[in-house]
Amino acid sequence: MSKTSDEIEAKFWISDLPTFQACIQDSGAKLAHRRVKEINLRFDTPDGILSRQSRVLRLRKDYGVHLTYKGAARPGEAVSVRQEIEFEVNSYKAARAFLEALGYRVIVMYEKYRTGYEVNDLVIALDEMPFGNFCEIEGPNASLIRSLADSLGLVWEARSQESYLGLFNRLQQSGLQAKNLTFDEFKGVTVSPEQLGLRPADKKL
Repeated sequence: MSKTSDEIEAKFWISDLPTFQACIQDSGAKLAHRRVKEINLRFDTPDGILSRQSRVLRLRKDYGVHLTYKGAARPGEAVSVRQEIEFEVNSYKAARAFLEALGYRVIVMYEKYRTGYEVNDLVIALDEMPFGNFCEIEGPNASLIRSLADSLGLVWEARSQESYLGLFNRLQQSGLQAKNLTFDEFKGVTVSPEQLGLRPADKKL
């Protein structure tokens, strides 16, 4: 499977994942893939040019192995819109060696558990991150994404357009010592949505 298109999505911090997941199931959304652990490696050049330009080069292992490039998010959009090129490879080890042979190096590893749903032309991802639970809604445009978010009871104004690593960097800048976004490095660490600059989207104030 390959994908060359714009990634258009909105991200929400979820305070009660089981209740929200039940809401998704009640909405008629179809389970696209069961809960799976993802291991992601983020690559950059030695001088960090990709990070400085807000571009992403990632190798992910979940139910398969995927190599992904993402461009910088377009400014002024209601949701995150960025170029995405993704395709499957048949060897995680070989793909890593290939990127390293080209001069790229791993700058961070991050993990999550993801459950995927589909409804009409939209994809709902429930992500269990080391620093909290999230819902990502991806679709063809911001209007459809907002419509689905509203139907699921999410507070649109609580959405985040930052990437998970962007949120992780926020924690590091506030004094977190973890070098990777992994469950082991976050063991015993409690993170509030306020520390991420967010608020619960599944609770109306």
